[in-house]
Amino acid sequence: MTEIIEGTVERVTYSNEENGYSVIKVRIPGRRELVPAVGNFVSVSPGEVLRMEGTWGSHARFGEQFKVDRYETATPASVEGIRKYLGSGLIKGIGPVMAERIVRLFGERTLDVIDAEPAKLSQVEGIGDYRLRQIQQAWEDQRDIRELMVFLRAHEVSAAYATRIFKHYGKASLEKVQSNPYALAMDVLGIGFLTADKIAGNLGFSSESPLRAEAGILYVLQQATDEGHVCVPRHWLMEKSCELLQIGPAILVDALHRLAADCRLVQEPVPAGLKTVFEDGTAIYLRGYHIAECQIAQRLLYLKAFNPLQRKIDLDASLQWLREKLPFKLAPLQEEAVRQSLSDRVVVITGGPGTGKTTLIVAILSIYRKLGGQVCLAAPTGRAAKRLSESTHHPASTLHRLLEFSPQAGGFQRNEQKPLSADLVIVDESSMLDTLLMHYLLKAVPTDATLVLVGDVDQLPSVGPGNILRDIIASGQFPVVRLEEIFRQARHSSIVTNAHLIQQGKFPRLQRDSQELQDFYFIEKEDPEDVSKIIVKLCSERIPARFGLDPVEDVQVLCPMHRGVIGAQRLNSVLQQALNPEKASIERGGRLFRLHDKVMQIRNNYDKDVFNGDLGRIRRIDMENQEVQVEIDGRTVAYDFSELDELVLAYAVSVHKAQGSEYPAVVFPLLMQHYVMLQRNLLYTAVTRARKLVVVVGSKKALAVAVRNNKMQQRFTLLQERLMGQGALRPGGTAGERASTEGL
Repeated sequence: MTEIIEGTVERVTYSNEENGYSVIKVRIPGRRELVPAVGNFVSVSPGEVLRMEGTWGSHARFGEQFKVDRYETATPASVEGIRKYLGSGLIKGIGPVMAERIVRLFGERTLDVIDAEPAKLSQVEGIGDYRLRQIQQAWEDQRDIRELMVFLRAHEVSAAYATRIFKHYGKASLEKVQSNPYALAMDVLGIGFLTADKIAGNLGFSSESPLRAEAGILYVLQQATDEGHVCVPRHWLMEKSCELLQIGPAILVDALHRLAADCRLVQEPVPAGLKTVFEDGTAIYLRGYHIAECQIAQRLLYLKAFNPLQRKIDLDASLQWLREKLPFKLAPLQEEAVRQSLSDRVVVITGGPGTGKTTLIVAILSIYRKLGGQVCLAAPTGRAAKRLSESTHHPASTLHRLLEFSPQAGGFQRNEQKPLSADLVIVDESSMLDTLLMHYLLKAVPTDATLVLVGDVDQLPSVGPGNILRDIIASGQFPVVRLEEIFRQARHSSIVTNAHLIQQGKFPRLQRDSQELQDFYFIEKEDPEDVSKIIVKLCSERIPARFGLDPVEDVQVLCPMHRGVIGAQRLNSVLQQALNPEKASIERGGRLFRLHDKVMQIRNNYDKDVFNGDLGRIRRIDMENQEVQVEIDGRTVAYDFSELDELVLAYAVSVHKAQGSEYPAVVFPLLMQHYVMLQRNLLYTAVTRARKLVVVVGSKKALAVAVRNNKMQQRFTLLQERLMGQGALRPGGTAGERASTEGL
């Protein structure tokens, strides 16, 4: 039976910002205990008064609760309600302490004062001109955001997007959403086509709208780049778009032509030999990726063609000096790599762990220093750059810092007009280079410099689109040194020897029970719940006790997948409980973040100078300023509460996210439920992330499947063919594309 109850929100115990479903505790007059209410709420805050219509029910675990069908909100009337309302983090600039001061002064008139006479707030201790303006602006914005939230929820769209939309469009937000919701997918980070399409459908846009067809095609292309593709076959794009949009191909063909005419995508014929993949002979690119791929090929081939005799280096004498100078002896292949770094303009060095890649970098550095050359060392991630600097005793930086990325200036400041000051550029962990980053790097490499790419081609490809290192090697256009000999000091490591066995398709050697400490363990478990419990115990007790490692800083759980009992999401939840019982917390989007939590950035944020895969620790949760402060690579990065969807817990992360990083200890669950991800390069990458200890927990059958499966997911890219000059593919793109690269 439907009832109407009214009460004051005491706390929000759970909120899913994707669908608005929340569990709140409400104080009902005449009831001693707080009443749990469940339903879809639009950003309710403690202190608000709700008039709710619904039915009473019982939850098997939590007991009696009120299921809300609809509700109305009212601003709190009591002094205590107002204090809770303002102190809940609703208004930036007002936290619990400031809320107490304001309410003490103005009492029941508080909200009227903030709304109509905000200047009076300056009478409150601690509120100066700056904070007064901050509170006024936040109050006005909150009113506009609430209006937008109500509109979105009325059209069955998550109100969680309101803050992001408002941040981008400001007071024009509601008008923008109503006039062209598909623009949201292109303009607002975190809102994709599916959300925009839902808004458009509820607003009455036709399913055959030209705006919808264009947005759908761009969405499918963007999804393809998220999966690693630089381009896609035209027939593939049409099939996926038809499947997504459920509209006729004629409408899509028209939309495709309009997008090409507007220079938002590029259609390019491919050589006849590729038509087994590109059936109708056409590749489709988002325009930026077409420019990038063309110019990567053009610049690499230009570097290759540069006259090496201009250097006038005596190679034999240089190598002899190196033999006498270095405290270690180089292997023949290493000497060959040094020789090529002095005579060729683009050199690739690849090899697994323990094969001497870092030693080789040191040797090349030494000889360039002797010759008076300027050297730039870089890696794609902060951790990889730090490790490179420590092992070579030479400054190294991330590629973004090397190329001087500036959000204020709108991009990388190092380019053709302002190239790097370098005779030699060495990039470590180059298997992580994606198409756009490689493009920007090559724009900044001087025309008379040498580029040395160092990496392990057997690892997973880059998270971003492309297969740069593999395509360069496969083109056969540049000297490649593949280091295969495991050096003596590395042979004693089971991590190294097992990594090479895995790479060769052989089952790793699993240590039998021994009292001596090993560096590679396999714990056989078949049940996912058992695996989860073992992992928690390993991280919280056994590894710290036996190896003296910090359970948060030194131990990293790597997962083949995000979902499932032993996926990264669930393991993060159970590991958070075990490793960080801290009570100070903030919840956003169904994610609970606690003070001191280990977190990871999951997308590039150039304004904050943080990038996909960066790890950090939460050092402060500031309810008053609605801000979370995270320590990343020794510096503090501030996140507004509305930006917390850029962070995830990082006690457990996917293997893909771990690329370029090394950890003292790696714990890796592996079961048959991971079947679609049981691949050799994924297992190999997980094992090679560890410096001191690897513990694999799972089934031998899953381990065997992963070792045997050397199939790699195909990535659509034409870089190899451009480098080889196949057919009509143009390494440098059109003149118009070359002229527009500054817009990338």
